[in-house]
Amino acid sequence: MAENAEGDLNSNLLHAPYHTGDPQLDTAIGQWLRWDKNPKTKEQIENLLRNGMNKELRDRLCCRMTFGTAGLRSAMGAGFCYINDLTVIQSTQGMYKYLERCFSDFKQRGFVVGYDTRGQVTSSCSSQRLAKLTAAVLLAKDVPVYLFSRYVPTPFVPYAVQELKAVAGVMITASHNRKEDNGYKVYWETGAQITSPHDKEILKCIEECVEPWNGSWNDNLVDTSPLKRDPLQDICRRYMEDLKKICFHRELNSKTTLKFVHTSFHGVGHDYVQLAFQVFGFKPPIPVPEQKDPDPDFSTVKCPNPEEGESVLELSLRLAERENARVVLATDPDADRLAVAELQENGHWKVFTGNELAALFGWWMFDCWKKNKSRNADVKNVYMLATTVSSKILKAIALEEGFHFEETLPGFKWIGCRIKDLLENGKEVLFAFEESIGFLCGTSVLDKDGVSAAVVVAEMAAYLETMNITLKQQLIKVYEKYGYHISKTSYFLCYDPITIKSIFERLRNFDSPKEYPKFCGTFAILHIRDVTTGYDSSQPNKKSVLPVSKNSQMITFTFQNGCVATLRTSGTEPKIKYYAEMCASPEQSDTALLEEELKKLIEALIENFLEPSKNGLIWRSV
Repeated sequence: MAENAEGDLNSNLLHAPYHTGDPQLDTAIGQWLRWDKNPKTKEQIENLLRNGMNKELRDRLCCRMTFGTAGLRSAMGAGFCYINDLTVIQSTQGMYKYLERCFSDFKQRGFVVGYDTRGQVTSSCSSQRLAKLTAAVLLAKDVPVYLFSRYVPTPFVPYAVQELKAVAGVMITASHNRKEDNGYKVYWETGAQITSPHDKEILKCIEECVEPWNGSWNDNLVDTSPLKRDPLQDICRRYMEDLKKICFHRELNSKTTLKFVHTSFHGVGHDYVQLAFQVFGFKPPIPVPEQKDPDPDFSTVKCPNPEEGESVLELSLRLAERENARVVLATDPDADRLAVAELQENGHWKVFTGNELAALFGWWMFDCWKKNKSRNADVKNVYMLATTVSSKILKAIALEEGFHFEETLPGFKWIGCRIKDLLENGKEVLFAFEESIGFLCGTSVLDKDGVSAAVVVAEMAAYLETMNITLKQQLIKVYEKYGYHISKTSYFLCYDPITIKSIFERLRNFDSPKEYPKFCGTFAILHIRDVTTGYDSSQPNKKSVLPVSKNSQMITFTFQNGCVATLRTSGTEPKIKYYAEMCASPEQSDTALLEEELKKLIEALIENFLEPSKNGLIWRSV
């Protein structure tokens, strides 16, 4: 009897108007419990309500996700600021509304949906389920949907958008984030990620249609609608065919004695990297058995980010030693980024940074262009690109070789958009990168691509092997010719947005209001660029050439000693990142001296500008 009474009480509590003392919260609770049809996430909110957890309810229900450098990204779980069935339905309804406004032929051209292998049992939430719901919303509105029948690398979605002439596409992924996260990455008809103003307009449209439409929850449409198509075989075939454009030594690849180990980090990469190696004429790379198959728990790594270096590459390095393989290739869980390690003469492994790999890619892609160019090809028509926080090594190569180099804001979406512009103006783009191991060789895809990057590194290594040169030795040759570029990138964790804002505001009002610092410790500052406010002291009109990016914090300092350092917030994680690089001319070859100078400058930067102990910042664990 008592149990029934309690059951009735709970039932009444959950269906009565809510009186938390906060009208906004009461409304949000009511909406969630009416709209959410996923029993697990609905129950999470009901439990919080039952236990009077108003602060947590407010955190979950009274704010929304916004577009960062990689679309919408958040933890999986219940709430309007989390990734779950309901927020994905809402986001797709907003997408539909906006695309219907932008494209009169939306219902002829259709929409692409892909997904990775993430999932969370406690929320009944998986990338595949979220992809099906995304498709269902659009199918219910008579939009043709190209839904991949199995998980794919992220670059397959922008590639498919272009190839199938769809109006847009979504990839359900949180890339290399922690296992708790997922995301909703949007691509425009160009095949590049969306930038402003599309992101803001889509968010407005999401706000205007938060209540699920009839049919939005009907994921059976994915199995029954004649408008659903599976592009997997067709896109995979076309992608592999296009890879041949950046393969220059197929015969040499087929004969190489070099062995490669590949880890897909419990994600999507295994089958696709195997196919890419086949296209390039290689024997298959040796997979890391424990990490070959998808595992949403990423159970053999402390974090699923190959950028973290040797600590997360342990299994692949040990396998490579046993198999006598000199090169290890690691694609992140959605296979859009690539880490590379090479065994050195002394028995130690060299894990290359993103900037070092870019120096090798830049040299390689230009060298291959030079050797294979048509007679009337003009070097002045050739471009390479990098984000502004990445190494300036491509700039040095471009100055020496006569091609163009351009910088963009951080985030591959800016690179993709700029490449599209350049291609439309008849230019040739050979390579683009961001220092966080994101690379793009060629222009078949307008986003970073770990699959093509992996096989291009393999070809480069096989080619160098014929001359008895390692990747590390070739990197030194590149630096000796174009100038040493020694960089360091790291981060601090900070979970308090107010602290983050105050750190950057202090830099804008350093010694007095509206005055930036003139020194960092003993290091004199030559120029300052603040992309958040649009200020750049190096420009005659003091205005930044890069577009203003008010939503994120980013300040760059150019020092008198030739060092360039940037402090910025991450667009996907609670991090303050720092990037510093010494750019030397070819005659400055004393690397120990350069490294010591960089080390001292970074120490000054952290101590004077970030003040970790005062601000309670958490150092990156190595």
